Amino acid sequence: MKTLILAGGSGTRLWPLSREYYPKQFIKLFDGKSLFQKTVERALIFSDPEDVYVVTNDKHKFMVIDQISEIGVDIPQDNIITEPYAKNTLPAIYYGITRILQHGTAKVAVLPSDHLIEVNEKYEEAFMKAEKLADKYLVTFGVKPTKPHTGYGYIKPGDLLDYGYRVEKFVEKPDLETAKTYLKEGYLWNSGMFLFDTRVFTEECRKHAAEIVQALEEDDINEAYQKVPEISIDYGLMEKTDRAAVVPLETFWSDVGSFDALYEVMDKNTDGNAVSGECISIDSKNNLLYSERLIAAVGVDDLIVIDTKDAVLVCSKKNSQKVKDIVNRLKERNDKRAEFHRTVYRPWGSFTVLEEGQFYKIKRVTVLPKRRLSLQMHHHRSEHWVVVRGTAKVIIGDKEFLLRSGESTFVPSGIKHRLENPGLLPLEVIEVQIGEYLGEDDIVRFQDDFGRSES
Repeated sequence: MKTLILAGGSGTRLWPLSREYYPKQFIKLFDGKSLFQKTVERALIFSDPEDVYVVTNDKHKFMVIDQISEIGVDIPQDNIITEPYAKNTLPAIYYGITRILQHGTAKVAVLPSDHLIEVNEKYEEAFMKAEKLADKYLVTFGVKPTKPHTGYGYIKPGDLLDYGYRVEKFVEKPDLETAKTYLKEGYLWNSGMFLFDTRVFTEECRKHAAEIVQALEEDDINEAYQKVPEISIDYGLMEKTDRAAVVPLETFWSDVGSFDALYEVMDKNTDGNAVSGECISIDSKNNLLYSERLIAAVGVDDLIVIDTKDAVLVCSKKNSQKVKDIVNRLKERNDKRAEFHRTVYRPWGSFTVLEEGQFYKIKRVTVLPKRRLSLQMHHHRSEHWVVVRGTAKVIIGDKEFLLRSGESTFVPSGIKHRLENPGLLPLEVIEVQIGEYLGEDDIVRFQDDFGRSES
């Protein structure tokens, strides 16, 4: 069996923890691993590393590569597939399947990378049952509900099959009373996981999603994606086909799609508070309190408080689904806090903005071992570099030299330059930028190890 992992989501309902350029699937929320890393490990239950594929995008591709490497898994880089535009799940899956088909037909499990799932015997049994149905059906997995939940879609099982059920219908997220009715009538939570034979999948796509099939048959993937509609696999295929089946999944599952869902899966203290970071709480119960510094809560209940270096979210748990509206408002005013944290990750490492004003910006730059920034130039700013840890190899104009801890140099505007870490430990540099314009788009690249043409 092959596995296709979907890793292109943005996780807007977990802002400010999750940002467009560092979304929830890559945040290490549980046991020091990200949800993406846990998904890769689950994929290896049924697939060898060379049979695992990942669909992502250019801005997340280097995170995918680095996080796979962190857990010691050797997935071929050709199996990491980048979409030019995010067009929801059906185009992503179809594009991934076209790449898998280059190696022949196969049964494929499709896994979102941002779900938290307990792996046990029942999990494995469900996938083995689905594999037996996949010769004739597009199989999805329906999680047996533990309570009436308004944040999930539901599946109504129909006629009994040998290893599952035909899907009678898919339904959207219900209100509470409807959700209670669904539980009584045996509905299942829609997990967003699938298993099918590539032949069945492509046949049904030709019938029900011909526009996507025709577009992705073009050689130029950028042009193809401009023609592709933005549509989910549920709307575009599963609700239309008469070959949909569902296998019940009896294990813990959460899409961790909102802060109330995150609260449910976190450990709680005796007051029902889920806490990450340093916290003092007095007469406060059933809160989610997440902070990178000391947070003090007095006399508050059922709140979500998320404190990051550049933003604080305070909302009631019952309104946590509305957090995505904050992201929409930030995007409407072109506020970069919808996209970036104070710490921004790059293929070569990361930088953290420590302080900034109208004509200056101070960053802590971390360069990973044996990696280097692009050979570049800035029109509108000069830079001072001070090495605080490690050894830096520096190119400024026609000069090349080493800087050690405590040493510094000056990079004038308009001069080609490059920063490299030749060592085996991370390099840390304090960078002070001076200029009339300090935007990240003031970069002219002349050579880049990661194929980037802009910041």
